[in-house]
Amino acid sequence: MTGMADTAWTPPPEYNATTGFIDDNLAAGRGDKVAFIDRSGEHTYGDLAKRVNRFGNALEKLDVRREERVACCLLDTIDFPTAMFAGMKIGAVPVLINTLLTPDTYQYILSDCRARVLVISAELYPSFESILPEIDCLEHVIISGDGIGSHAVMGDLLAAEPDTLDTAPTGCDDVAFWLYSSGSTGQPKGVKHLHSSMMYTAKLYGQPVLGIREDDVVFSAAKLFFAYGLGNGISFPMSVGATTVLMDGRPMPDTVMDTLKTHEPTIYYGVPTLYAAILANPDFNRETSSPNMRIAASAGEPLPAEIGNRWEERFGCSILDGVGSTEMLHIYVSNREGEVRYGTSGQPVPGYAIRLVDDHGNDVPDGEVGEMLVRGPSMAEGYWNRREKTLATFVGPWMWTGDKYIHLGNEFYQYAGRTDDMFKSGGNWVSPFDVESALIGHDSVLEAGVIPHADDTDNLKPKAYVVLKEGVSQSDALADELKEHVKSRIEVWKYPRWIEFVDELPKTATGKIQRFKLRELDQG
Repeated sequence: MTGMADTAWTPPPEYNATTGFIDDNLAAGRGDKVAFIDRSGEHTYGDLAKRVNRFGNALEKLDVRREERVACCLLDTIDFPTAMFAGMKIGAVPVLINTLLTPDTYQYILSDCRARVLVISAELYPSFESILPEIDCLEHVIISGDGIGSHAVMGDLLAAEPDTLDTAPTGCDDVAFWLYSSGSTGQPKGVKHLHSSMMYTAKLYGQPVLGIREDDVVFSAAKLFFAYGLGNGISFPMSVGATTVLMDGRPMPDTVMDTLKTHEPTIYYGVPTLYAAILANPDFNRETSSPNMRIAASAGEPLPAEIGNRWEERFGCSILDGVGSTEMLHIYVSNREGEVRYGTSGQPVPGYAIRLVDDHGNDVPDGEVGEMLVRGPSMAEGYWNRREKTLATFVGPWMWTGDKYIHLGNEFYQYAGRTDDMFKSGGNWVSPFDVESALIGHDSVLEAGVIPHADDTDNLKPKAYVVLKEGVSQSDALADELKEHVKSRIEVWKYPRWIEFVDELPKTATGKIQRFKLRELDQG
């Protein structure tokens, strides 16, 4: 076991998340400090506090009671923190929903969480319109943005309510909000987080590891409804009174670079696929983005060493790659400034403890592959209505992550693969990530996804789906060149016996490669 599972911060027994993130900023004299910048302009901490109180009053008028869920499917605008903190302040439970799902999945989530109130961005309404009559428990729909039909409009509710509101006497261990897991297989799961969890991640990762401070301006390409984006854009900056830039559109390379250039943030949070896409454009560099950028962060999937090194050379700042999860709310193993080892996920974040175990739960020696277990104070209470999955994932104080890792010594951890993605070839373990990283190291390759494929003797061998950079033509000669390239960089048994060129890879909304969909494609 490495790391430590104690922490210097202990919440009082009676604690509401709005106290630490809103009230404390006002008490510190930051009422006129800009908290968020979105498409409508700048919003101070004082403005946000009034919006939260007004919307909390509106929810109470709709008879929203303590512990009841309030479904929120909102773009990244000031209405997101408004709805979230308003719900928590009255003791209700905001359910933060991915804005990129299908109507069928929305119907499942709304029925599963049993919310009576849905707060939704007007732009997302078409994905909900056909399913709303099918949700028996839903009584009220509130539109963020332009009004639609007879539904209430969030702006009108805010204008009609007073800007004072008492805080519900919640406990630090009360459930504060839900996030739904990405659901890479099966339906997504409701993950229940406590009122203390957001501040724990800020105190343990945001402040000591990331080094966020009051004068920072931050921008996260990962959206607020993700655990990663929630910490990036709300928990960390609000814990120190910093400023967050919000972008409500899809985080494409051009739009991300435009945002960096316009607002010149000091901290940028991305994901590996987006870092790779930005680097694929030779015109993107520090001068064309934010000259003030002092640090970048990455999570969602491990960052290939090649991407980290190239980013640092071109943009002049390190990427702090780390591993986290929805269940732990944010990152629990991370690189840190001055101690970056690209190709690893870094060291345990203070306050978290890590174990690597075999299939029987026994600790594995350094240098051997084991499944990562983590414990720490931001761990979720469990899954909603998923008893068997909860029992299998949360075992005592430990959470089974489903990630395979190797402990390299000096407390650094190297990713080996997802438990359900790894396979044996010729008796040797193959991590798809190792092969993908080697392929990305070739100048012609933008992205790669690797799966097992049976040869003529039914033995499993690596097969790669490769996305080429713009302007590169696919050919049999290039495929052979890529195979030789991988052979020269990693163990020979890992090289892909088959390479299929594709225009894009299937991914989750967080940018993770959905290898199970590649396996389905391979099986025909």
